[in-house]
Amino acid sequence: MPEHGSQGKSLSEIRARLDKLDREILERLAERQAISLDIAADKRRRGLPIRDLEREREVLKARSRDAEALGFPGNIAESIWRLVMLASREKQSAQMPAPSADEDAKTITIIGGAGQMGALFKRFFEEFGHEVLIVDRTEGLALEEAVPRADVVMVSVPIRETDEVIRRAGPLVRKDALLMDITSLKAGPVDEMLRATEASVIGTHPMFGPGVRSFEGQRIVLALGRDHGCWLEWLRGLFKARGLFVSEIDPANHDRLMSVVQVLLHYQTQVLGLTLAKSGITIEESLSLTSPAYLLEAYVAARHFAQDSALYGPIEMENAERPA
Repeated sequence: MPEHGSQGKSLSEIRARLDKLDREILERLAERQAISLDIAADKRRRGLPIRDLEREREVLKARSRDAEALGFPGNIAESIWRLVMLASREKQSAQMPAPSADEDAKTITIIGGAGQMGALFKRFFEEFGHEVLIVDRTEGLALEEAVPRADVVMVSVPIRETDEVIRRAGPLVRKDALLMDITSLKAGPVDEMLRATEASVIGTHPMFGPGVRSFEGQRIVLALGRDHGCWLEWLRGLFKARGLFVSEIDPANHDRLMSVVQVLLHYQTQVLGLTLAKSGITIEESLSLTSPAYLLEAYVAARHFAQDSALYGPIEMENAERPA
């Protein structure tokens, strides 16, 4: 016999009503996202950043209040709307870059441009209409050809290769150009760039990896070494236009803070993973009685140990400010 609800309708009929309502909700969300692209276009015309935290707070407060008035939990409505706004920001971010005017277009050489982070920044710059040249072991141009042609030279190689690459590339960088790197350490690379070239020098540290779906909401650190022109302003403007949070700090203080943000956190994760490995307790056993906090820590540890040690090792061992 078919199951019936309190008003005599079958369970399948009630579920069909829910399915129809869910579809209508999705249609309204898609409509909302389309409207958000109109907002993105207006922001682009006026040179405004994607994210408006004050407006977001207003929206979350209003949706929570409206939900409570309708008998729906306000805190859950707020959580839903945070995700809705995240989706809108990501869509806006993908639409924000506009091709640079001819007089603003740069030639950018990425040393290590075939690597994951190099490829990510190649896409980033090309979406603004800039020409990107690649120097890498197996593809692209020779360093001696690509570097002198560039307005901007980005070093995107492993930490332990960075200084050598800077020493080779630095003397080839034009004085009116910008030399920058994207390693996780800043004091050493910035000092090396200042010695190797007379050009402007800015160290950067993307606080994200190559797997990000969107630049929106990510953070990048800028560490100024030398600026002959307006390179810091130019770089800051590009990143903010894509919705990144930009933090500016001197190179030495960056490394001091990274000794906690990265190095100490990595140590903690490694202690958890190694202790678990030696305990005789399997992951499956531990997860059978997991707490939300442990589940999160286990996920972070699993992700950490799945990475190449060549990525994490230098971040920890090459930072002179690391905990003893």
